[in-house]
Formats: sequence, C-alpha cells, structure tokens
Amino acid sequence: MAVVNQETLDGLTKAYSTAYNKSFTYTTSYYSKIAMTAPSTTKETTYPWLGAIPRMREWIGDKVIKKLTEHGYTIKNRKFELTVGVLRDDIEDDQYGIYTPLMEEIGRSAKIWVDELVYELVNNAFSEVCYDGQYFFDTDHPVGKKVVSNMQTGTGPAWYLLDTSRAIKPFIYQDRKKPEFVSQTKMDSPDVFMRSEYKYGVEARGNAGFGLWQLAFASKKELNAANFTQLRTDMSIQEDDEGKLLVIKPNLLVVPPKLQNEAEQMINREVIDGSNNTLYKAIELFVCPYLK
Repeated sequence: MAVVNQETLDGLTKAYSTAYNKSFTYTTSYYSKIAMTAPSTTKETTYPWLGAIPRMREWIGDKVIKKLTEHGYTIKNRKFELTVGVLRDDIEDDQYGIYTPLMEEIGRSAKIWVDELVYELVNNAFSEVCYDGQYFFDTDHPVGKKVVSNMQTGTGPAWYLLDTSRAIKPFIYQDRKKPEFVSQTKMDSPDVFMRSEYKYGVEARGNAGFGLWQLAFASKKELNAANFTQLRTDMSIQEDDEGKLLVIKPNLLVVPPKLQNEAEQMINREVIDGSNNTLYKAIELFVCPYLK
C-alpha cells in the first residue's frame, strides 16, 4: 500500500506530465499545411488587412495609402479543457500506473486540438462568412465591379485546391494560450477532501478563422481531370480590385478519405489506360482525416 502524501503526489504529477508531453511531442499535427499561426494577446483579435493584398505600384505623385480597415475581420478566442480524475484509492493501492495511457491520450488530444479547430472550419466554410461578408466558399465574392466564384457547385463530397506558398494562408489558427498540462493535487483541496479525487488535464485558448478566400477554391463536382483542371485555371487567373493578376499558384490538393482512391489515381499514377498522365505529380496531395 502506497503512502499518499504531497511528495508522492508531486512525483505522480511529474510522471503523468512526462507521459502527456511524450505523446504530445510525437503526435502528428496537420493544421499547418493549410493555416497560418497568428499570436493573440487579448480575448479577440481583428485582422484589418484581409482583403487588401499588397501590390507594388509605380510611384507617381503622392503615395497611395492602402485602406486596411475596409474589411475588418475579428476572431474571438475560445476556452478549451480536458480533465480527468484519479482516485486516491487507486494511488494507495499502487494502481496509479493504469492512468498513464490515459495521460498519453490527453497529450494526443491536446496536440490534435488545433487540427480539429481548423478542419471543422473547412467543413463549415460553405455556410460561414469571411472578411467580405460572403461565405468563404461562395459563387459571388465582390471584386471591384464584378463578382468571383471560388467554388464549383455540385452534390458530391467537397475537395479543395489551395495556394499555401505565401505568408498569408487560406485559414488562420489564432494562438492565445497553447495547451498546458495542469493538475489539482493539493492535500487540502476541497475535491480531495470531499471526493478523495485528484484532477489532471489540459487547458488551452484559441480559435480558427478564415484568411484569404482567393487562396482556396473548392468543388463538390466529381473529382476528375477535367474538373480539377478547370478549378486550377479559375484559381490561377484571378485578378485584384484593380484588374491585376494575383498570381495565385495552387500547390495543394486536399481531399477527404472518401475521395482518396480517385485523388491518388489522378495525381499519383504515371500512366492511365496506356497513356501518360498529364497530371502525374502536378500537385501535392493531402488526404485529410478530418474532412467529411
């Protein structure tokens, strides 16, 4: 029978923290493939520069100051937590080791938390608005005196073309407080006294939001060479409010698991039906486990 005192509990917290950190470190995260990280120091952050893609111009007369406040877009931070209880009886009975895999799972959950934030936003991007007041994926984004579509309408599962080569990404992860392992193990804690239970878990603050819709096009049509080529062309010939090419270069095809076979055949097969595949390795393919 183990003696439960503050020294024992401090050692247990250290062991559980080590298990958490090990799992957190070695768990793969995917959000950075499509999202930029923006630090935040308050409960919400506004991005006034969205919609004002900077471009050089010839300097004739006075400088022309870009009005960065025209399209303010605010992301409010949210609080997240995951907490588990460890019974004093299990510690006394030398059964505390049975919780180690659980602490590792908490570390995994904390690591993929940002993935879940970002890709939930992608799944909902057909019905949530971005900086210009339109849905992120929409058929009528206002650009100058015209409207531009960044989607192909259809009834199938969505797939996406992205340009992730720029400093600004299509999506934003707003980092307010990174996941932090926390514990409540003081001997005089009310929960310990009343329930004979110690608490361990993780806390974080942050959120995900939309960056530039011009850098992400979506399709709900069949994933095939013709639709891919058309979407890539539409994305590449975009212009800004002044009619200048934005020079968008799609470099990432993102698909849900249900379209993995079609995507791999289209991008990773060098020969199709006896002919050279013109799309072979034409773009990086990412099969995202979080997409519907």
